[in-house]
Amino acid sequence: MPTELARMLAGELYNPHDAELVAMRQRARDLCWDLNATRESDVDLRRQILRQLFGAGGETVWLQPPYFCDYGIHISLGEKVFFNFNCVVLDVCRVTIGDRTLFAPAVQIYAATHPLDAVLRRTQESGKPVTIGSDCWIGGGAIICPGVTIGDRTVIGAGSVVTRDIPAGVIAAGNPCRVLRTIDASVANGSSPEVQAPGGAA
Repeated sequence: MPTELARMLAGELYNPHDAELVAMRQRARDLCWDLNATRESDVDLRRQILRQLFGAGGETVWLQPPYFCDYGIHISLGEKVFFNFNCVVLDVCRVTIGDRTLFAPAVQIYAATHPLDAVLRRTQESGKPVTIGSDCWIGGGAIICPGVTIGDRTVIGAGSVVTRDIPAGVIAAGNPCRVLRTIDASVANGSSPEVQAPGGAA
Protein backbone atom coordinates (compact mmCIF):
# COMPACT_ATOMS: atom_id res chain seq x y z
CA MET A 1 0.00 0.00 0.00
CA PRO A 2 1.42 3.44 -0.92
CA THR A 3 2.47 5.72 1.91
CA GLU A 4 0.79 9.10 2.38
CA LEU A 5 4.02 10.70 1.12
CA ALA A 6 3.86 8.63 -2.08
CA ARG A 7 0.20 9.56 -2.55
CA MET A 8 0.99 13.23 -2.04
CA LEU A 9 3.82 13.31 -4.57
CA ALA A 10 1.66 11.40 -7.08
CA GLY A 11 -1.01 14.09 -6.88
CA GLU A 12 -3.52 11.79 -5.19
CA LEU A 13 -5.65 12.52 -2.15
CA TYR A 14 -3.61 12.08 1.03
CA ASN A 15 -3.85 12.60 4.78
CA PRO A 16 -1.80 15.70 5.74
CA HIS A 17 -1.87 14.61 9.40
CA ASP A 18 0.23 11.53 8.65
CA ALA A 19 3.11 11.41 11.14
CA GLU A 20 5.83 11.24 8.46
CA LEU A 21 4.45 14.30 6.68
CA VAL A 22 4.05 16.23 9.94
CA ALA A 23 7.70 15.53 10.80
CA MET A 24 8.85 16.59 7.32
CA ARG A 25 6.92 19.86 7.55
CA GLN A 26 8.32 20.50 11.02
CA ARG A 27 11.84 20.09 9.68
CA ALA A 28 11.18 22.59 6.89
CA ARG A 29 9.52 25.07 9.26
CA ASP A 30 12.49 24.90 11.62
CA LEU A 31 14.95 25.44 8.75
CA CYS A 32 12.92 28.40 7.48
CA TRP A 33 12.83 29.83 11.01
CA ASP A 34 16.61 29.52 11.25
CA LEU A 35 17.06 31.05 7.79
CA ASN A 36 14.73 33.96 8.50
CA ALA A 37 16.57 34.72 11.75
CA THR A 38 19.95 35.16 10.02
CA ARG A 39 21.66 38.48 9.48
CA GLU A 40 22.83 39.62 6.05
CA SER A 41 26.41 39.01 7.16
CA ASP A 42 25.67 35.34 7.99
CA VAL A 43 26.64 34.23 4.51
CA ASP A 44 28.07 30.82 5.41
CA LEU A 45 25.22 29.97 7.78
CA ARG A 46 22.60 30.88 5.17
CA ARG A 47 24.32 28.70 2.59
CA GLN A 48 24.42 25.78 5.01
CA ILE A 49 20.68 26.12 5.70
CA LEU A 50 19.80 26.48 2.00
CA ARG A 51 21.70 23.31 1.16
CA GLN A 52 19.63 21.44 3.74
CA LEU A 53 16.32 23.05 2.79
CA PHE A 54 16.12 22.54 -0.97
CA GLY A 55 16.03 19.23 -2.81
CA ALA A 56 18.47 20.66 -5.37
CA GLY A 57 20.02 24.06 -6.06
CA GLY A 58 20.74 25.19 -2.52
CA GLU A 59 24.39 25.55 -3.47
CA THR A 60 23.80 28.54 -5.80
CA VAL A 61 20.37 29.97 -4.95
CA TRP A 62 20.35 33.66 -3.93
CA LEU A 63 17.54 34.20 -1.43
CA GLN A 64 16.46 37.20 0.62
CA PRO A 65 14.65 36.16 3.83
CA PRO A 66 11.96 35.89 4.94
CA TYR A 67 11.08 32.80 2.94
CA PHE A 68 8.57 30.04 3.64
CA CYS A 69 7.85 26.56 2.26
CA ASP A 70 6.05 23.35 3.23
CA TYR A 71 8.73 20.69 2.73
CA GLY A 72 11.65 22.25 0.84
CA ILE A 73 13.06 18.94 -0.36
CA HIS A 74 10.43 18.75 -3.13
CA ILE A 75 11.80 21.99 -4.64
CA SER A 76 14.46 21.51 -7.33
CA LEU A 77 16.28 24.67 -8.43
CA GLY A 78 18.59 25.18 -11.38
CA GLU A 79 21.72 27.32 -11.16
CA LYS A 80 21.57 30.86 -9.73
CA VAL A 81 17.85 31.12 -8.99
CA PHE A 82 16.93 34.30 -7.07
CA PHE A 83 14.10 34.78 -4.54
CA ASN A 84 13.41 38.28 -3.25
CA PHE A 85 11.72 39.00 0.11
CA ASN A 86 8.58 37.19 1.32
CA CYS A 87 8.31 34.40 -1.25
CA VAL A 88 6.21 31.31 -0.40
CA VAL A 89 6.38 27.85 -2.01
CA LEU A 90 3.82 25.19 -1.02
CA ASP A 91 5.65 22.14 -2.33
CA VAL A 92 3.32 19.23 -1.59
CA CYS A 93 4.12 18.11 -5.15
CA ARG A 94 7.32 18.67 -7.08
CA VAL A 95 8.25 22.28 -7.85
CA THR A 96 10.93 22.53 -10.54
CA ILE A 97 12.60 25.85 -11.43
CA GLY A 98 15.18 26.37 -14.17
CA ASP A 99 18.48 28.22 -14.24
CA ARG A 100 18.71 31.97 -13.54
CA THR A 101 15.00 32.47 -12.93
CA LEU A 102 14.16 35.54 -10.82
CA PHE A 103 11.31 35.87 -8.32
CA ALA A 104 10.34 39.38 -7.20
CA PRO A 105 9.01 40.02 -3.68
CA ALA A 106 5.95 38.16 -2.39
CA VAL A 107 5.68 35.63 -5.23
CA GLN A 108 3.63 32.61 -4.17
CA ILE A 109 3.90 29.17 -5.78
CA TYR A 110 1.12 26.75 -4.88
CA ALA A 111 1.51 23.07 -5.70
CA ALA A 112 -1.12 22.41 -3.00
CA THR A 113 -4.86 22.15 -3.55
CA HIS A 114 -7.95 20.76 -1.78
CA PRO A 115 -11.02 18.67 -2.64
CA LEU A 116 -14.14 20.58 -3.63
CA ASP A 117 -16.23 18.36 -1.36
CA ALA A 118 -16.38 20.08 2.04
CA VAL A 119 -16.53 16.88 4.11
CA LEU A 120 -13.59 15.32 2.28
CA ARG A 121 -11.69 18.57 2.66
CA ARG A 122 -11.66 18.09 6.46
CA THR A 123 -9.21 15.18 6.26
CA GLN A 124 -7.72 15.08 2.74
CA GLU A 125 -5.56 17.28 0.55
CA SER A 126 -3.93 16.88 -2.86
CA GLY A 127 -1.51 18.69 -5.14
CA LYS A 128 -0.27 19.19 -8.69
CA PRO A 129 3.37 19.79 -9.71
CA VAL A 130 4.57 23.22 -10.87
CA THR A 131 7.32 23.75 -13.43
CA ILE A 132 8.96 27.11 -14.22
CA GLY A 133 11.61 27.26 -16.93
CA SER A 134 15.03 28.91 -17.13
CA ASP A 135 15.63 32.66 -17.42
CA CYS A 136 12.09 33.56 -16.34
CA TRP A 137 11.20 36.71 -14.42
CA ILE A 138 8.17 36.43 -12.14
CA GLY A 139 6.89 39.85 -11.07
CA GLY A 140 6.06 40.94 -7.53
CA GLY A 141 3.01 39.43 -5.87
CA ALA A 142 2.35 36.94 -8.66
CA ILE A 143 0.56 33.70 -7.73
CA ILE A 144 1.43 30.49 -9.57
CA CYS A 145 -1.41 27.98 -9.17
CA PRO A 146 -1.22 24.16 -8.95
CA GLY A 147 -0.31 22.24 -12.09
CA VAL A 148 1.02 25.23 -14.03
CA THR A 149 4.01 25.11 -16.39
CA ILE A 150 5.77 28.34 -17.46
CA GLY A 151 8.18 28.15 -20.40
CA ASP A 152 11.77 29.40 -20.60
CA ARG A 153 12.52 33.16 -20.83
CA THR A 154 8.94 34.16 -20.04
CA VAL A 155 8.09 37.28 -18.00
CA ILE A 156 5.05 37.23 -15.71
CA GLY A 157 3.68 40.65 -14.76
CA ALA A 158 3.39 41.80 -11.16
CA GLY A 159 0.19 40.77 -9.42
CA SER A 160 -0.70 38.11 -11.99
CA VAL A 161 -2.62 34.95 -11.08
CA VAL A 162 -1.30 32.16 -13.30
CA THR A 163 -4.02 29.52 -13.57
CA ARG A 164 -2.92 27.80 -16.79
CA ASP A 165 0.26 26.98 -18.70
CA ILE A 166 2.19 29.90 -20.23
CA PRO A 167 4.49 29.21 -23.22
CA ALA A 168 8.17 30.12 -23.56
CA GLY A 169 9.40 33.54 -24.62
CA VAL A 170 6.37 35.67 -23.87
CA ILE A 171 5.17 38.47 -21.61
CA ALA A 172 2.02 37.47 -19.74
CA ALA A 173 -0.01 39.26 -17.09
CA GLY A 174 -3.41 39.63 -15.49
CA ASN A 175 -5.98 37.70 -13.48
CA PRO A 176 -6.26 35.19 -14.96
CA CYS A 177 -2.81 35.56 -16.50
CA ARG A 178 -2.77 35.62 -20.31
CA VAL A 179 -0.15 36.15 -22.99
CA LEU A 180 0.22 39.80 -24.03
CA ARG A 181 2.99 39.44 -26.62
CA THR A 182 6.08 37.51 -27.56
CA ILE A 183 9.51 38.74 -26.54
CA ASP A 184 11.61 39.85 -29.51
CA ALA A 185 14.54 37.46 -29.92
CA SER A 186 17.13 40.22 -30.32
CA VAL A 187 15.93 41.95 -27.15
CA ALA A 188 15.82 38.67 -25.24
CA ASN A 189 19.34 37.77 -26.29
CA GLY A 190 20.63 41.11 -25.06
CA SER A 191 18.77 41.22 -21.75
CA SER A 192 19.61 37.95 -19.99
CA PRO A 193 23.00 38.53 -18.35
CA GLU A 194 24.43 36.38 -15.62
CA VAL A 195 22.85 37.13 -12.25
CA GLN A 196 25.46 39.22 -10.44
CA ALA A 197 23.38 40.82 -7.71
CA PRO A 198 19.76 40.86 -6.56
CA GLY A 199 19.15 44.58 -7.05
CA GLY A 200 17.52 44.26 -10.48
CA ALA A 201 15.08 41.52 -9.59
CA ALA A 202 12.10 43.76 -8.82
